[in-house]
Formats: sequence, structure tokens, C-alpha cells
Amino acid sequence: AAPPIAPPLPRRILPATAGPAPVPMVPPRHRACVKMEELLSAVCEGMDLEANDDLRLPLRNLANGLREVVSQLREGESLWKSENFDLQHFWKSLGECFKAISHEATKLSLAFSKPPLPSVQDCQKLTADFQKNVLNLTTVYYWLPKSQGVTLRRLVRDATVDVVEGVIQLLNVILSTPLQSLSQGQLTSTGGVWEACDRFSKLPKDNQAAVLSLMLSYAAIVEDALEEMEQAQHADNPDPFSDIFDDADTRENRDTYWSEADKQVMAPCLGLVKAAKACLKKVSAAMKTHGKVDSLQHITQLDDLGDITSEISPSVDELVLSLYPPMDHVTVQMNAANVTMVLNKVLEIAKSSHVCPESENSWLQFLSGAIEHNMDKVKDLTQGST
Repeated sequence: AAPPIAPPLPRRILPATAGPAPVPMVPPRHRACVKMEELLSAVCEGMDLEANDDLRLPLRNLANGLREVVSQLREGESLWKSENFDLQHFWKSLGECFKAISHEATKLSLAFSKPPLPSVQDCQKLTADFQKNVLNLTTVYYWLPKSQGVTLRRLVRDATVDVVEGVIQLLNVILSTPLQSLSQGQLTSTGGVWEACDRFSKLPKDNQAAVLSLMLSYAAIVEDALEEMEQAQHADNPDPFSDIFDDADTRENRDTYWSEADKQVMAPCLGLVKAAKACLKKVSAAMKTHGKVDSLQHITQLDDLGDITSEISPSVDELVLSLYPPMDHVTVQMNAANVTMVLNKVLEIAKSSHVCPESENSWLQFLSGAIEHNMDKVKDLTQGST
């Protein structure tokens, strides 16, 4: 007898509340990407070209289209819903795009580095391949929603723009030099694209790392400003412009020296700069220890800290510049007050965020007191001027 026919496998039925089974999602294409494709479409249009000069036309069209791409990259929001977003898949796809553009830059540079020149068809294919890979890169960039972090998205955007601008520079060099020669400029521009693409591996992979990387750069600027002023006011170097003027011993313009009153004002001002340095160090350490990217609220708090700490180094620079002679005490007090306001805001935002639990209260209070003390000293020493 024939074996019985097996019954069909039952369909997997999900509970009514479970919703559809998760499947890999591809977000709708962003309107900016569609516009980019339209702007770049001229690159692939059929052209009846034969002369060598005509080979430049697809390159020129591509360069012009990429300039529009750069302007479009600075606009628009992600169309990917945050709850469906796969950050790991995003980084994998973005890395593949950067690698592809690096490869295309090498192909393009080699094609125009020595005879024979590529045919019209080969040139059109080169530019079409570049167009496709640039559009892939911009499309993947637009996957990244702001809910993953405004700071992170800004860094990814800047890295993407750097790559596209590097390609534009390479195209400009090829267009401006003989087509059958490999110039130093072409080598440098090709290396510039490689370098921009290689920076992908150094990009922070979440918003916590993104904000920390920026805060590290802010701290380095403040440290440089502090060292500059400490060296300038050293007891063995009463003239802050001694490294600028060779005739320091014969100069009679006292506006290039600090008065005793100026030196007294400098002490609490440098105290504020040291407080700024300590503030960045402590907030960074707290963020590294307690920072989280597991919810929109936590990610937003990290962005808020990134935004306010970005104001520290510019305010410190203004204060330090106003300390050089001839010192105007009114300006110094205003700049010191601005540093104080920024630092207090940093401490306030940090204290109300998840990166500063109660265990961090001691240094928050200490820094708050140090800032207030130094600002009060600045006011006392400059009140005659105001």
C-alpha cells in the first residue's frame, strides 16, 4: 500500500497581541536621496563623445552633482522609525559604503593616471559606479534617526560630508591636470579620500561615545589655554609678549606688560579656567561610568550635556584673550561672568541627568563652590573699574 500522505504543516499563528513577525525593514527613501539621484542623473545620460576633452564632461557633471549632494546632506530627517532601527546593521552597511567609495576613488585615479585613456563608455561606467556608491552612502546615512542621538548623527553626517568633499577634490584635480599624467595633487587627493574613508573605523558607535569624544576635544582646548596663561604669567617671564617682540629689553610701551592690579585679577580668572578643566574631566568620567543609551530620555540627556559643554572652550578662550595686556577689567569681569554662567549650567544639567547619581554629589558641590569663590574674587578686584 502507498504510504500515507503527510498532512500539510500548520501555519505558525501568533497571538493577536503580538503583531506581525519581525522582518528586516528597509526604510522609504528620503526625499533628499531622491533629489540627489535626480541631480546626478546627468552623469549617466548618453553622450556622443569622442575627443579627449569630452571625457571631462562626465567627471564635471559628477563633481557638480556631488556639490549638491553635500548641501542636501545637511538637511532632512531619518525616515526609519526608532523602534525598528538596528544600529549594528547600520554600522555594517555604512562601513561597506565607505569601503566601496575608497575602492572607486582608486579606480578613478588609476584610470586617468597614464595612457591609454579610458574609452567614453568606460568613463561613463566609472562615473555611474561612483554615483551609485555615493547614493548608497547617503541613503544609509539617512537611516540613522535622531533618536539614536543628535551628537552621533552629526558626527556621522560630518564624516559622510568629508568623504564626498574628498571625492569632489579628487575630481577637480583630475579635471585641472593633463589626463594622462599622475600629478602629486592627484596622489594627495586620492590619499585624502582614503583617509576620509578610513576614519569610519574611528567613529564613535553610540551617542555616549560620541559625546565623550567631543568632550575630550573640548578639554584639550581648555588645557592648552590654561598652559598658555600659566607660562605667560610665570615669574621668570613678566612680559607676556616676550616671544613676539625681540626688543623686549628696550620697549617702553607699558601697555604690553601686566600691572600689579592686573596680576591680582589674573589669579581668580585662572581659577575659573582650572574649574572649567575640572568640570570637563569630572563630567566625562561620570558619563563614562554611568552614561546609558538604552532609552530616548538617556540619549537626549547625553546630547544636552554635549551641547552645553561645547560652550566651555569658546567662553574660556574669550576670558584668556581678555587677560592679555592692556587688560580692560570691565571686559575681564564680563568674560569671567560668562564662563561662570556656562559652568554652572553644565553642573546643573549634569546633576539632573542620569550620569550623576547621588554618589557624584561631592564633586558637584565642590566645583560649584570653587566657581562661585573665583567669580566673587574677580568682582572684588574689578569693581573699581565698573
